[in-house]
Amino acid sequence: MIQEGFKFYKSCKELQPYVRYYWVFKSNQPLNTLTFPIGCPQIIFHKQTPLYIPELKTAQSEFTISGQVNYPSHLYANGNVEMIVVVFQPYTLKAFLNLPISLLHNQEVSGYDLENKHLKQLATQVIDCENTNLCIGIIEQWLLSQIADVLVSKTAYNIIRITAAIKQLFAMPITSVTELASIACLGKKQFERLFNEIVGANPKEYARVVRFQQSLKLLQHYSKDTNQAQLAYQCGYADQSHFIREFKQFSGYTPLSLLNVCKPYSDLFNDPT
Repeated sequence: MIQEGFKFYKSCKELQPYVRYYWVFKSNQPLNTLTFPIGCPQIIFHKQTPLYIPELKTAQSEFTISGQVNYPSHLYANGNVEMIVVVFQPYTLKAFLNLPISLLHNQEVSGYDLENKHLKQLATQVIDCENTNLCIGIIEQWLLSQIADVLVSKTAYNIIRITAAIKQLFAMPITSVTELASIACLGKKQFERLFNEIVGANPKEYARVVRFQQSLKLLQHYSKDTNQAQLAYQCGYADQSHFIREFKQFSGYTPLSLLNVCKPYSDLFNDPT
């Protein structure tokens, strides 16, 4: 959810199929904010104090890789926060890490723990660099250096298949797994395995995150003339109670109670750049 202090950067044209955007946050004030599942994995570089996540009872590493999550979480810091975050398309992180993204499910993993010396060198360069624009440039240069290998790999072909299924989910989250598998030209079991490996969540769970993010987008424009039954129908929920139950699972609040806490914002269906 967007707050003051954020600055967003658009990725270069060559990387836009892979990277949605970068964001930077700097603050000397204590931080206490609630975040929701956004449907996109991220790589995070902390130049100062890493964030603490009470739901996981841990602090992020200064170099963190964040996978798909299915729960709301709080982020805490006592101050002196400076972070740069790469927000990937839902289906592209595997191309750069060369590992099953399912291993990152509901995890905040230190990038230093991965057996990838080039990734560790990138982290060192970014964290040691004092200029934000140069940091973004260093990240982009590294990502671009990986693309040539990605384009000729089997991973690229599989990403294309999963991309088609994801686009269908964005348009209609209630699409069955069987139909999604058909769109990807795969058998159902093979599709589920590949989807989980590339996206980092199974198709049904990811569809629920998409529905939730759609409801956040609609709540951005909520008016007194809009009722929850209408929102439930527009987002593909079975009924109003189903909508409220899932919304609370992903946000910790009912839709109407969230409006009293903060202004809803969909990270998945908005482009802040």
